[in-house]
Amino acid sequence: MNTIAIDPRKVPSVSLSNGNQVPCVGLGTFGSDHISPEKVAETVELAIRNGYRHIDCAAVYQNEKEIGVVLEKLIQEGVVTRDELWITSKVWNDMHDNVQEACRQSLHDLRLEYLDLYLVHWPFPNYHAPGCDGDSRNPQSKPFCAKRFMNTWRQMELLVEKGLVRNIGTSNMTIKKFDATLNHMQIRPVVNEMEIHPCFQQEELFKYLISNNIQPIGFCPIGSPQRPERDKTPDDAIDTEHPIIIEIAKKHNVHPAVICVKWAIQRGQITIPFSTNPRNFLANLEASFAFELNNDEMEIIKTVECNSRLIKGQVFLWEGAQSWEDLWDY
Repeated sequence: MNTIAIDPRKVPSVSLSNGNQVPCVGLGTFGSDHISPEKVAETVELAIRNGYRHIDCAAVYQNEKEIGVVLEKLIQEGVVTRDELWITSKVWNDMHDNVQEACRQSLHDLRLEYLDLYLVHWPFPNYHAPGCDGDSRNPQSKPFCAKRFMNTWRQMELLVEKGLVRNIGTSNMTIKKFDATLNHMQIRPVVNEMEIHPCFQQEELFKYLISNNIQPIGFCPIGSPQRPERDKTPDDAIDTEHPIIIEIAKKHNVHPAVICVKWAIQRGQITIPFSTNPRNFLANLEASFAFELNNDEMEIIKTVECNSRLIKGQVFLWEGAQSWEDLWDY
């Protein structure tokens, strides 16, 4: 790849409630069920060699073994030290009762001694097979249960005590679910990973998290155009085709996707876009420091909001649920 590496020291960091610093732009690794583990690992290697220090992984993405080979290689070659990296993984739904086993498997696959961040991927143990279609349903699926979730969270807290992970957090939570659990936690989540993009800004939840010293991490920051087909519906908004995003992109001479990433950073969230195209993933990282959106631009992007949730999660529905909206406490 003929490109100039980005100095990772130029990339701003976000301070978590415990003082730990996280690069504000990370590389997602979800291959959307159609990008091979080898290709994702190749992308991770190129990204780290060219300035990325924050990699967002998960067991269910089925590529941690391949990514682990790359991480070990780059550390052994001296391209990067372990302390310079921020590596996240997540416990999948079918391992809520065996969190330590799941964490140790991810550590083994990623060839690491500890994780910087470990998340509960979804707040219920509803499992679906990778690559399933949107009509798939598991008859064992259950609605959210605070008691059951807290049993999982206690296991997460033990990971910190054992030194297996340095930080723990949540993903795909709602205000109602937080209200039922936060006050019972001995170690509060330092982050909540959630869908955020200009057409789905989740302002109420965003403000709730900030008020509770929980850092928002936004996935699908450019609207996830390559998300699985099961998650696509005709009414979904396309962030990068919104006239306001396009107009601002032209003013800054960048791709509309870069405006989505920059908006996320300036709003105060950590963002984890994914691309296997070096030009694109380097543009996302460069956006963290290369230019600024002015106040008027930040304000007008607020009007892009149209409540277009893209990752609806209908494959997790339980018997008796009316629609995917039940997952999100609408």
